[in-house]
Amino acid sequence: MTVTEAGKALRSGKISCAQLVEDCLARIELLNPDLNAFITVTAQEARERAAELDEELSNGLDRGPLHGIPIAHKDLICTKNQRCTSGSKLFEDFVPDYDATVAIKLQDAGAISVGKTGLHELAYGITSSNPHFGFIRNPHDRERIPGGSSGGSGVAVATGMALMATGTDTGGSIRIPASFCGVVGLKPTYGRVSRYGVKALGFSLDHIGPLSQSVRDAAIALHAMAGYDDRDPSSSREPVFDYVPPKPCSIQGLTIGMPRNYFLEGVVPEVRAAIEQMGRHAESLGARVLPVKVPDLESLNVVARTILLAEASAVFEPYLSQRDKFGDDVMALLDQGRLVPATDYINAQRLRRLFLQEWRLIFSAVDCLFTPTTPIPAPLIGQKQVEVDGQKMDARLATTRFMRGINVLGLPAISLPCAKTAAGLPIGLQIVGRAFEEHTVLRVAAAIEDVIQ
Repeated sequence: MTVTEAGKALRSGKISCAQLVEDCLARIELLNPDLNAFITVTAQEARERAAELDEELSNGLDRGPLHGIPIAHKDLICTKNQRCTSGSKLFEDFVPDYDATVAIKLQDAGAISVGKTGLHELAYGITSSNPHFGFIRNPHDRERIPGGSSGGSGVAVATGMALMATGTDTGGSIRIPASFCGVVGLKPTYGRVSRYGVKALGFSLDHIGPLSQSVRDAAIALHAMAGYDDRDPSSSREPVFDYVPPKPCSIQGLTIGMPRNYFLEGVVPEVRAAIEQMGRHAESLGARVLPVKVPDLESLNVVARTILLAEASAVFEPYLSQRDKFGDDVMALLDQGRLVPATDYINAQRLRRLFLQEWRLIFSAVDCLFTPTTPIPAPLIGQKQVEVDGQKMDARLATTRFMRGINVLGLPAISLPCAKTAAGLPIGLQIVGRAFEEHTVLRVAAAIEDVIQ
């Protein structure tokens, strides 16, 4: 059930907020022991909140489309008086006495949190194979990863354990789980959603956004989450739009760029075919599909890795003496980050500005770009290498190839499921737009979703 469908059922009296919560809690009880999507389940708090919201509806108070909707928060988003572990032994007993801005906004919109979802340790990885809280498993194939770092959120939404979930994205951590789990994941423009109360990984790369079952659900969530926050120095004052696309919505006259370099190279054939088919769908809807050449993505990815290595190590510098509390993969990355010279970090930031100028030129000719979200479907748990076009590649680097650069640029991007492989694994289409033009990205995504459903 989507957020939109649940909202209609609530307002028609076919279901109550309490029933929606009980349905999600029942699915958590049934599925979570196997899939391990949740670290903490807040059943009592959710039931109490549902009763309050049912009473509000009966008294004529409707908070909007998220009223009574069960959601989940990635477990690095602070929620008052509830454990917030960040998937780490360092914070396994941390209980904040305040709420993150995004948690407050969603609660004020009427959403009901049913718990905190698991993640890759400290949000620093793409597998969600957590050495402290257990491996999270892909609902389409239990032997495969769900993607990370927001793996628990992706699994929770894909299985109906929550109707929407929050995630964070520093180098693909919303869009990768969306792609691998077959759900929608939206990374807004940098600064669009407040980061206050959200555990940092990369100061200049972290984004907060929703994972959902449909594009319009993601738009509903973004509308509630977005807006200026004076407690977050990176928060933007750009106006918030009504993001929810109408149904049907038109993309007649829009120009969509299909990169002829990089994004369709080193991609498994089923993924390439699916993305090319999405271009044909866009043309059938009246959009112009234009082949474009994108700037050097390999160099942009080097910039991304340099910035993240340095910033993540700076974030966790106070804890690095407690080496026994880190998993091996995260510890290795933090050690590596401490070796990045200040000159390399500064030069990476300088190159970042140059790349931004080059990408602005691309978006002077197109309204958005179509790319694969990931060049491969979900790898197996523990798989270190993948084979693409006869070449072996590091699984982590392959998975993030199309992700990292978009975080450096701070541009909005959405992943939506567009096909499945012969083995039944989801394939994601990534749509990238101009800064603060989430409304265009969501409009195009909704139009494509309407065609392929």
